[in-house]
Amino acid sequence: MQVRIIDHPLIQHKLSLIRDVKTGPKEFRELLEEIAMLMAYEITRNLPLEDMEIETPVAKCCCQVLAGKKMGVVPILRAGLGMVSGVVRLIPAAKVGHIGVYRDPETLKPVEYYCKLPTDVAEREIVIIDPMLATGGSSVAAIDMIKRKGGRSIKLMCLVAAPEGVLLVNERHPDVEIYTAAVDERLNDHGYIVPGLGDAGDRIFGTK
Repeated sequence: MQVRIIDHPLIQHKLSLIRDVKTGPKEFRELLEEIAMLMAYEITRNLPLEDMEIETPVAKCCCQVLAGKKMGVVPILRAGLGMVSGVVRLIPAAKVGHIGVYRDPETLKPVEYYCKLPTDVAEREIVIIDPMLATGGSSVAAIDMIKRKGGRSIKLMCLVAAPEGVLLVNERHPDVEIYTAAVDERLNDHGYIVPGLGDAGDRIFGTK
């Protein structure tokens, strides 16, 4: 499967804390932001570099800087909002779009309701962010929307994934790499990831 599990010890430690039912909204938000920043470090590992000559206080030298690859961060509303600040803290020049998709509780199918993307989406490396990749329907819908707007280079970053969601994204969009901190066991009858971490949106915002 086209999925990369980021197993850095700090990420795995914080993921264990964020799964805990006793972790409240404040701690949950802080941990999610921290994990998102650590994951962004890994997802940008292969950005191209170019040489540039600079002058230090001692001498001139040849250094490497980013080769100007433009980045775009697109959270899936609403839970994806909890990861934005962590990512843009590491990549402050990134433009931020928003996609609104919710899962119908009866059919478990995605319903699209909002899409606002950078106008130059075709020129950017787009990272879709959402804490959960469950059925995969919302992620596939988000990728569809971005591709319809001209997006060509897309990655998907999530905290926890289910095998069913990974499989669906791989089938529909084999060109999209998935980055996650864990692939859990399965989905339950209500479409929740097991063991997962519950409803990420409710835990971020303290709602039910």
